[in-house]
Amino acid sequence: MNQPESLPAFVTDPPSRGSAKGASDIVHVAVVFDDNHRARALFGQFDEHLAIVERDLHLEATARGNEVNLRGSAVATDQARRVLDALYARLEEGEEVHSGDVEGAIKQAIASDAQMTLPTMEKKGKLAMSAISTAKKTIHARTPTQDAYIRAMDRAEMIFGTGPAGTGKTYLAVAYAASLLERGAVDRIILSRPAVEAGERLGFLPGDMKEKVDPYLRPLYDALYDMMPGDKVERAITSGIIEIAPLAFMRGRTLAHAAVILDEAQNTTTMQMKMFLTRLGEGSKMIITGDPSQIDLPPGQRSGLVDALDILTPVEGIISVAFDAGDVVRHRLVGRIVAAYDKAGSDRSQARPDS
Repeated sequence: MNQPESLPAFVTDPPSRGSAKGASDIVHVAVVFDDNHRARALFGQFDEHLAIVERDLHLEATARGNEVNLRGSAVATDQARRVLDALYARLEEGEEVHSGDVEGAIKQAIASDAQMTLPTMEKKGKLAMSAISTAKKTIHARTPTQDAYIRAMDRAEMIFGTGPAGTGKTYLAVAYAASLLERGAVDRIILSRPAVEAGERLGFLPGDMKEKVDPYLRPLYDALYDMMPGDKVERAITSGIIEIAPLAFMRGRTLAHAAVILDEAQNTTTMQMKMFLTRLGEGSKMIITGDPSQIDLPPGQRSGLVDALDILTPVEGIISVAFDAGDVVRHRLVGRIVAAYDKAGSDRSQARPDS
């Protein structure tokens, strides 16, 4: 079903002549959808999605049946209309819309109007966002940086995704790897992570290799099961199509026709990172993720991730995408926590020379 042309903005209130600041910019926009069931899903239970639109865009949104009335500034109401338009289109495609999707679409609309250089956005008309399709779901970019990250994975053979926890850098990397495997672009997925907590010496841990490294790779497993049916994941692991390997076991290999992910890369040494990056083989895509602010290496030891970012920035075929606190897609409080720590770290570094 094609998206209905049912989202024109009708200005029903003339501009207010009140004396309050910004009052002259207030407009009233009515947006009508042609399917009541989808409209209810769009608005959310007890209109929770509309409440997010109100909170983040600073306007009033009132639903009546399959119609929503928006009252606010011309800019805000236009952004809200584009957000609802984009999310309604997802519902038409059989996808679900959650509160995080609403928040993400709002960030995209605001960024679009700020004229950010993201080719997938249109300042006027429809709001388009990069997406990754897997067997179980379609994952849409929720922030401008996520949009740039997905596009980078499309274009480059080696991608660095760096930034704080909760920005989706690992989740999107696993989703992209799963999509490559499903469409036959690669033959296997290889997931790796430095087991810093065990000093890369896993022999004393009980069980086989998979059982030894499972605790360190659990976030990657969780993302895989989110993208692929559980039985398919288990069969792929058993057959070696999905391989779980600690970083220490990568030496001497050439990883061809594979989607290779190195997570928690900030905990690699410079030699480990060089070893890993030079494993890239023909027909492969390598994604390296990490948070340079969360290095667990012994004091004085330089992170391989930080070193690689310094050295490889000018190398053709490598793209680095940096996330920040504004890209956190977990609970809103997580973003504030990350920002507070960033500010505290900045304040300390500025105060250090004077001490």
